[in-house]
Amino acid sequence: MGTGGLRERKKARTREAILREAFRLFRERGYGATTIEQIAEAAEISPATFFRYFPTKEDLATLDRFPPLMEALTAQPPGAPVAVLRGAFRTAFATLPAEEIAAGHAREVFAATVPELVTANLRRSPALVREIRETLADRAGCAPDDPRLRDVIGAVFGVVAMVWLQWAEDPALDGPAEVDRALAHLESGLPL
Repeated sequence: MGTGGLRERKKARTREAILREAFRLFRERGYGATTIEQIAEAAEISPATFFRYFPTKEDLATLDRFPPLMEALTAQPPGAPVAVLRGAFRTAFATLPAEEIAAGHAREVFAATVPELVTANLRRSPALVREIRETLADRAGCAPDDPRLRDVIGAVFGVVAMVWLQWAEDPALDGPAEVDRALAHLESGLPL
């Protein structure tokens, strides 16, 4: 493997170390009481290195973009919007190791329970929704401003959010499988 691959693996390890230590400190001390300097020290990096990975402390736990989902969405074949999004979620989860899914889920649960992070996520969500809407419109063969597309995205992410809340209460739940099952139910019209 070339030096580019080694460099990327080192960057990924550093990023994961920062996240792991930050969330350990957040659990121990609280989000507000944990400083960037403490996180950097625990991750055995300098504060300057921290800022190369995360511009602010809030960037550690905001859900502004889920790259595996966006990559999977872009790769989906054309089709009905719910089916396309379901396929994207399935593909995205399949690309992640189980420990990364667990770590990501823990960060998302945390982000949904710390008031400062809830606010930060609400501020950032329009950009993510816009990106999903534009990509999905291309796959579904409709205009990005089609209100039906808005409705589908709202329904899909509402279903996913409900699964995430259940997963937060029951960590033994197979979250990716439950997301897929719930989206299949939505895709079939939500019969009871």
